[in-house]
Amino acid sequence: MGEFFLSYGLFLAKILTFFFLLLVVIFIMSMFGGKGRREKGSITVTHINEVLENNKDAMYAVVLDGDDLKNTFKNKKKQKKLESKEQKKASKIAAKNRGDGETIVDEKKRKRMFVLDFKGDIKASQVSSLRREVTTVLSIADVYDEVLVNIESGGGTVHGYGLAAAQLERVRNKNVALTVCVDKVAASGGYLMACVANKIIAAPFAIIGSIGVMAQIPNIHRLLKKYDVDVELLTAGEYKRTLTVMGENTDKGREKFLADIQIIHDQFKNFISRFRPQTDIASVATGETWSGQAAINKQLVDEVMTSDEYIVNSCDTADVYRVKFESKKSLPQKFGLAAEAGVERFIEKWLQRANVARYLD
Repeated sequence: MGEFFLSYGLFLAKILTFFFLLLVVIFIMSMFGGKGRREKGSITVTHINEVLENNKDAMYAVVLDGDDLKNTFKNKKKQKKLESKEQKKASKIAAKNRGDGETIVDEKKRKRMFVLDFKGDIKASQVSSLRREVTTVLSIADVYDEVLVNIESGGGTVHGYGLAAAQLERVRNKNVALTVCVDKVAASGGYLMACVANKIIAAPFAIIGSIGVMAQIPNIHRLLKKYDVDVELLTAGEYKRTLTVMGENTDKGREKFLADIQIIHDQFKNFISRFRPQTDIASVATGETWSGQAAINKQLVDEVMTSDEYIVNSCDTADVYRVKFESKKSLPQKFGLAAEAGVERFIEKWLQRANVARYLD
């Protein structure tokens, strides 16, 4: 009996080893195979008004009886015909441009709202989808319309969130109204994005702020020195490396590193002041965070409301569309992304404790 369990255990070990190696191979293939290739995918558009109407009809079908249900749908059909006639009339009236370039806004034209979702990680990797979504929306959006971006991010790399904020700035440069909604958190790099909006809406207990920059680097030089391990770091350029993980850090290097962080912080503050001049930047650029309700007093946000409430209310006066870039990935890429996501979650949790590298925070 003992030999049986021993043989069975060895068999299971072989199977597990095989699948582990298979996952490693797939992961490596996806990492190297994806390099140099342009991400493929397509834009999906969902008409939120129709979704809400279908949900309402489903409720009517359950809670109303016989004649009440029949009359409700009959009146609804009449209302749709009336709205259709009004829209056809409005669509015939186009915006006219004067000789001086000033745009005449047609008040009869029905407004459109385009909803984008941004859930940011440390690298702001979703910016690759955001840029495609913004490009698609701006291909048809005009001064009548509005772009709503739901942001959920606690911040991350400077260059990643700087690019994400620049993508939103494209909307304002086209004179299209930009609104940002924050249901959970828009801190640090997340707020860098949010401040670009004409209007910022936050849920009562959303986390807002963290306007600061931090960097922390572990140094194991003394440990290596204890075991007589030398590290050779050769650079060309006085400040090619300021602080290192394995080398011996100097006061001069620390001063330069701190100066670089201060420059980024100043850029962060100037960026916010540019889009929100009403905010007392000196009082909020301390790295602190506030709830959505408290952020009103700091003029970091303009209204307290959930994104759901704002979207549903907007459906009364506008056609609301959710626009999303859906990327197409091969099976190896799916396995690779799943593995990468697991590793990223582990690193992200570790970084929250160690604060390694340089981030807007």
